[in-house]
Amino acid sequence: MTKPAGEKPGSQTPMRSGEWFAREGKYGFIPRSWMRSQGFGPELFDGRPVIGICNTWSELTPCNGHLRDLAEFVKRGVLLAGGYPLEFPVMSLGEPLMRPTTMMFRNLVSMDVEETIRANPIDGVVLLAGCDKTTPALLMGAASCDIPSVLVSGGPMLNGRFRGRELGSGTDVFRFDEDYRTGRLSREEYAEAEAAMSRSAGSCMTMGTASTMASLSEAMGIALPMNGSIPAVDSRRSRLAEEAGGHIVSLVRSGTTISRILTRAAFENAIVVNGAIGGSTNAVVHLLALAGRLGVPLTLDDWDRLGADVPCLVDLKPSGRFLMEDFYYAGGLAALMKRIEDRLDLSARTVEGAAIGDRLKRADCYDDAVIRRRDDPVTELGGIVVLRGNLAPEGAVLKPSAASPRLMSHRGKALVFDNADDYRARIDDPDLEVDADTVLVLLNAGPVGYPGMPEVGNLTLPAKLLAQGVTDMVRISDGRMSGTAYGTVVLHVSPESAIGGPLALVRTGDEIVLDVASRSLELKVDEAELQRRHAELVLPPPYFERGYGHMFINSVQQAHQGVDFDFLVGATRIQPSKVSF
Repeated sequence: MTKPAGEKPGSQTPMRSGEWFAREGKYGFIPRSWMRSQGFGPELFDGRPVIGICNTWSELTPCNGHLRDLAEFVKRGVLLAGGYPLEFPVMSLGEPLMRPTTMMFRNLVSMDVEETIRANPIDGVVLLAGCDKTTPALLMGAASCDIPSVLVSGGPMLNGRFRGRELGSGTDVFRFDEDYRTGRLSREEYAEAEAAMSRSAGSCMTMGTASTMASLSEAMGIALPMNGSIPAVDSRRSRLAEEAGGHIVSLVRSGTTISRILTRAAFENAIVVNGAIGGSTNAVVHLLALAGRLGVPLTLDDWDRLGADVPCLVDLKPSGRFLMEDFYYAGGLAALMKRIEDRLDLSARTVEGAAIGDRLKRADCYDDAVIRRRDDPVTELGGIVVLRGNLAPEGAVLKPSAASPRLMSHRGKALVFDNADDYRARIDDPDLEVDADTVLVLLNAGPVGYPGMPEVGNLTLPAKLLAQGVTDMVRISDGRMSGTAYGTVVLHVSPESAIGGPLALVRTGDEIVLDVASRSLELKVDEAELQRRHAELVLPPPYFERGYGHMFINSVQQAHQGVDFDFLVGATRIQPSKVSF
């Protein structure tokens, strides 16, 4: 583990919190007096950095259920380093419970984070995240303030175990569901597996979106070494949280804001690392949105150019065999990054004050089965590929490491579902006209259409085909896919169908050609017919007419832009406070 970077002579910057606590007269008396009502002593107002601990703890977010305890270790680290810790809550996002989808609320949480920081005497912030969307939401909010920041993830839960086999969150859910629907698993066995899969605090222990974003935060240098892989219940996770408390004090004193860590080099490193870990497709929209908040130039094409040919070396579900606990014991992300260091910018800065390359000098791999060698990859192509064509003029994405090689070049007839309800109502109909070559197409699952762009893109296969032994089919949608899912699934089709994108023009029986090698996704219907269909197209009515939902569908950008709100994009900086009393 690392030590907080020492302060350089003359590097200390004025504390923003001094506008509250260092003022003379009533403007200082009032905030100091009210803080002392909580038992804080006068020594905490002597000019030391005020560190906000942004906590997404909630019992409605099981992945983050232990963050209240983890915050205490951050506080200890802040106090030991001479800072003043103040914990504050923001809205939490839990994948298992929230509807219609947590993605709809990612931007709302980022606004919660941003405005809480702007309104209060906070000099730096430690971001406590865990479940999928909490990580990008917290980073986006802090980035919009450009305040010194350190991210601490809650960590993955322990490996699931059921009747002699290891279970991975999400990934094995899909398999159990297929077995249950086809009668290979009884109701009692199904219920028994529920408890066996989720047996400790923490997020999914597969390389799903939570583990992907925790790992990419580490790769970008905004989180400490091993942030991505230490199990949630391991005491070393608490030690990491304490260290983060020390580092944030040093970052504040040296004036090192989040924009000095999350540079273009950091994002490029993250894209490469995402390929090597077989990371979630959700990382695409999250990093695009985060880069947009910082004013860092990043496009969908960068994902293909920088990461598509990176071999997947981490043999974890859903792309491989193992789980996050095994990844940690094998050496974690630093060991993986050392194996691809020729593809990385090793000079990129980290929160501990050194370069990312310095972390790799101490890294070692302890299990070549989990973190594979370059000459023995899980798959040759681990990164995200970007597809274009008349079906996705602004792009779509596919994850080769989770797809079937035989389907990477495929021609088949479309079976179109108008929305998720239509799909659920018809997919198991024994009279459904479908075979293994059919391309399943789901409409109205994008940012506006669902709304919120849910994780419904990995459509469960028809029951009658599962019974025949079919294990994968080409599936296309403008929605997303869980990071724990697998299959030959084309996602994030942009522009989406609900705003008149070409996907809305597909009809059952149309021929679709997917060619991953040429990055092509084409609807084989002549242009005149497409124009006729477009002229007759009737868009679905707005899902919301009031409140946050109304704001969402009227302000959200498309998938190739990161699904952020248009009015939040652009580099900003925290402004001085205005005295209100």
